[in-house]
Amino acid sequence: MRDKIFYFICFGFIFGVLLRSFMAIDIYFTILTMLIACALFLFFFFISKNNWSIIISIFLLAFSVGVIRFTTADVLPPLVFEELVGREVSLVGEVVEAPEFREDNQRLTIQVEEGDEQVKILVTANFDQEFKYGDEVSLAGALKKPENFITDQGKIFDYINYLKKDGILYLINYAEMEVVSEGNGNKIKHILFSIKDKFLEKINFVIPTPENLLLGGLILGERSAFSDELRQDFVDTGTIHIVALSGYNVTIVAEWIMRGLKFLSINIAFWAGILGIFLFVIMSGGQSTAVRAGTMAVLALLARVTGRGYDVARGLVLVGAIMIAFNPFVLVYDVSFQLSFIATVAVIFFAPRIEKYFLWIPKRFGLRDIAAVTTAAYIFVLPFILYKMGNLSLVALPANMLILPFIPPIMLLGFLTGFFGIIWYALSVPVGFFASILLGYQLRVVDTLANIPFAALTVPDFPFWLVIIIYAYFVYRLFGRSMKEFFTEKTIEPS
Repeated sequence: MRDKIFYFICFGFIFGVLLRSFMAIDIYFTILTMLIACALFLFFFFISKNNWSIIISIFLLAFSVGVIRFTTADVLPPLVFEELVGREVSLVGEVVEAPEFREDNQRLTIQVEEGDEQVKILVTANFDQEFKYGDEVSLAGALKKPENFITDQGKIFDYINYLKKDGILYLINYAEMEVVSEGNGNKIKHILFSIKDKFLEKINFVIPTPENLLLGGLILGERSAFSDELRQDFVDTGTIHIVALSGYNVTIVAEWIMRGLKFLSINIAFWAGILGIFLFVIMSGGQSTAVRAGTMAVLALLARVTGRGYDVARGLVLVGAIMIAFNPFVLVYDVSFQLSFIATVAVIFFAPRIEKYFLWIPKRFGLRDIAAVTTAAYIFVLPFILYKMGNLSLVALPANMLILPFIPPIMLLGFLTGFFGIIWYALSVPVGFFASILLGYQLRVVDTLANIPFAALTVPDFPFWLVIIIYAYFVYRLFGRSMKEFFTEKTIEPS
């Protein structure tokens, strides 16, 4: 009974957020539904004693809370800023995230206050000035609102809500900017971003381009400075996940760290994997996407080590609900969150079921586990990638098989390169040399496979209904027996 209540609360809340993400629901109707659900719960709990009626009333209550949570977050843009759209403005604000460097510009998230209202503005700037987290800046330029656009794969990219999930409502392109003061903002984030910048500086000093860009993506999620050609090669080979802040790469990388140390005790290997996740989150500057991905990865590792996937599933659902409660926009508009959740489910539940098909691969260096987990994650995320991005890589599996086994040693060498570089440059040179060799190998694999004819196909109109059918089938195959027991028994028995 407790399990049923737990799952119905979590999924009721998530479904409420999901439905409200796609359609407007009258807040007064929602409050009325919540009051009716409370009344039904009290009636069935104290008078009727009907368990399923109690559970359904709890589901309706949680559903209403989910709708209200999204509604409270989905506020209208401040009128004072709406009246400035399309005009030249002069504002003062604070840089609230680490600058994001692109090939030809830098992007800054700046929080601006005007009267009692405050908003976040995404500002692009040239490289003629250096900005840091916590800088107070004056900026001048044309205030604009973001617009959706068509990707190279023919998909409509919801750029408006992609920025809105981070609280960004406006843009200023190539603003004129000056630093007014430094050292503002959260002190802990200052420290984390300083560590990240110092590591990148030492890595870039030892390892040449483009190998240093790949290493920055692997250990810090830094892929913004990639050239368009290099980024497209990673997309075409289905390996872009290794340089993105999503659970797709963090889960797999942590798994490989653990499996690579399998010759040690299981506890040491497990804590090494946890340490790898922790370092990734720290070195990324503690960004929310990295924290979400790291949390998912920890749950996946815990399930793999203990073999108690269905117990960890409760933690996965709870963590997902908490993340959505904290920021309801991530459920529909944050691809990183979605990939994290899907890949974690694949690693926990699907990978153990397909390991028997990889008995022909030797266990040495964890190659069999690498093959199983990589295949499981790729199969699970493929329908989502086809729908969201429209890119079908025909070389993704061999590319991942050739690259992923080298991720743990590269990450280790990368961390040592940055760490030794901070202490003494000469110490970092030999470590960076070996890291460069492995990074060069990975880049050659990506370049070779990306240039194979028909390495990737564009699927611009992969239907949403087909995605639903595919994932419904996945859910049925993985959880069909457990769901039957869930709805027919008083308690859930692990299958």
